[in-house]
This record gives sequence, structure tokens and C-alpha cells, in this order.
Amino acid sequence: MKEILRRSITGVIYVVLLLGAVFLSSDAFDFLFMTFGLGCLYEFKKIVRLKGYFIFVAYLALWWVYIYLIQDQTAITILMLLTLAVDLALLMFLFSKKSKHFTEVQKFLIALFYIGGGCIFLTMIPYKQDDFAQFLIMGIFILIWVNDTFAYLVGRTLGRTKLFPSVSPKKTIEGSVGGLIFALVAAYFLSWYETKLTLMQWMAMATIIVVAGSLGDLLESKFKRMAGVKDSGAILPGHGGIWDRLDSLVFAAPFAYLILNLFSYVS
Repeated sequence: MKEILRRSITGVIYVVLLLGAVFLSSDAFDFLFMTFGLGCLYEFKKIVRLKGYFIFVAYLALWWVYIYLIQDQTAITILMLLTLAVDLALLMFLFSKKSKHFTEVQKFLIALFYIGGGCIFLTMIPYKQDDFAQFLIMGIFILIWVNDTFAYLVGRTLGRTKLFPSVSPKKTIEGSVGGLIFALVAAYFLSWYETKLTLMQWMAMATIIVVAGSLGDLLESKFKRMAGVKDSGAILPGHGGIWDRLDSLVFAAPFAYLILNLFSYVS
């Protein structure tokens, strides 16, 4: 009972912080996710034993350049392709049964583009020219939360078939399908309130977010299993670390940004 209460309090504080930043100002939103990115990098760095602190300098420089300086779509597309290339390579690592030893250069590039690039594109999503689409980014957060919540509830009540037992023994196929179904229902209602995307675009977004987010969650689990740890950190009581909370969002963000480009939403 104490653990449930602790998780609930932490969850409420996290959601209030997120909502406050989104609806306070675009600068508050930017700063929050820059900070979250630093937290994720710190935890990832410990998990994979990446040496030195230059990764933080590289991330901050990349973040500053792409959020405040670069408006050229070609440069943004290059960063998106690099981020997606690293993410796809990590999926090969996720599904490989062979043991993998990353070099320091590989760890650095994974940290910079998987974590750093993910946070940068998450920050970019709500912007189109000078418009800051608060309800669009909140809709993406809601899709992730709905999927996570109902995947857990459905998996706990109906789950029988393990999804990926070697990486995450508790996740089930039934839970994953349940999370996707409820996320699609949420997307239906979101299309009433955020009309920048059509109903079918919201449905496509929900599918991409859920599938990519679930893969991101499994990927983090594999990194933690290799390191022999349960959580990426302990900064969030009952929830683990910042990376534990953002693993789905960080991995899904560049895919969401890509599909928004295909919808011709993102400038």
C-alpha cells in the first residue's frame, strides 16, 4: 500500500510538472526537456559505463543549435535521419541473441543521437513556424500514458503470452494489444479537441507512438539487464529514474516527428 501511494504521489508531481511547463510557456517546455535529456544521459552514461563528461557538452551544443539557431529543414532532416539510423541499429541490437560489447565511440554516438536526438525531436514536435501547439504535444503524452496504463492493466488481468521474456518477463502480448486498442480510442477523442490532425492522422500517430514507444521500453530493459540493474536511477520514488519514465517518449519522438512531416504539419 505504501509503495502504491508513493508511486501515485510521484506520478501526480510528474504530470503536474509536465502540464505546467507545456501550458506556462514554450520556453518552460524547452527548458524542462533539455533538463530531462541531461537526466536521461546521466543515467544512460552510468548504465553503459560511458567515460568522461564530454557527452553532456555535445548534447547541450546540439540541443542549443537545433532548438534556437537552425531553421533549415535540410539540416533538421539530416539530424532526423542520423537519429533514426541509430534507433534502427539499436533495434537490431534489441532482437539479436548475440552478446554485444559497445566501444566508447559507439556508446557516445548512441547517447548523443538515441537520447539526445530523441529529446531534441520531442522538443521540436509542437512547433510550426511561430505557433506552439500545446494540445498536440499533450496528445502525444496522453497516448503514451494511456498505452502504458492499459498495457499494464490488461496484461495483469488477461495476460498469458509473454511478449519478450528474455528482456522483460512481465510484459505480455495481450497487454500490448490492449494498450494499443485503448490508445486508438484515446486518439479518437483527441481528434475532437486537436484538429490540426485529422482522425486518421491521429490513429496513425497513435499506432506509431505505441509501437515505437513499446520498442523503446524494451530497449531500455535490455540495457538495464546487461548492466544487471532494475532501474536506471532512483530520482523518482516508486518509478526509478528519469530514463525509466521517458524511455518510450525518447525513442518514439523522432518517429512521431517523421510522421508529422509526412502529414505536412511540422514546418
